[in-house]
Amino acid sequence: MKLATRFTVGRLPFAVSRFLIAYCLLPIALLFTGCYSFKDIGSIPQEVKTFRVNYIENRARYINPQLSPQITDKLRQKITGQTRLTGVQTDDAHYDINGQITGYTVTTAGISNQQAATQRLTVTVHLNFKNNLDQTKNFEADVSRNFDYSANLTISQAEAQLNETIIKNVVDEIFNRIFSNW
Repeated sequence: MKLATRFTVGRLPFAVSRFLIAYCLLPIALLFTGCYSFKDIGSIPQEVKTFRVNYIENRARYINPQLSPQITDKLRQKITGQTRLTGVQTDDAHYDINGQITGYTVTTAGISNQQAATQRLTVTVHLNFKNNLDQTKNFEADVSRNFDYSANLTISQAEAQLNETIIKNVVDEIFNRIFSNW
């Protein structure tokens, strides 16, 4: 019995009608996906033209010497690359960004067979944002991210493995706190 070959929708075979439906709906779907876009960067007022990222000092108990210069540099790069703002090193920058690494702590995140299996590194940055054109937009906030790693690693080994991820995620967190409307 050949039911599959005889099954039809209207007068067209089922496979042909599925193709026609998909062919007709695809342009409509593409049209609507072009109409809606997700932006995580809030609107920056047109009068804002410049920014300054001051050196983000490391004031945590444990100091990773690579962290401060790398976070500072990557944050400058991200703002330059993803906004229309121009970086300056003068006191009259429209957006003035300061920060300090205030937390760099390791805790146990997972236990297996009554031993630590996973460690968690938490990096916290205290952020000071100053809008020199609109003082009502100034704020201070703490941003932090967690990074899990195997308890078999020393903190130095974990830092070597996680360094790029730590820098990227902390910079993303700072950037989102400043520029997102969330």
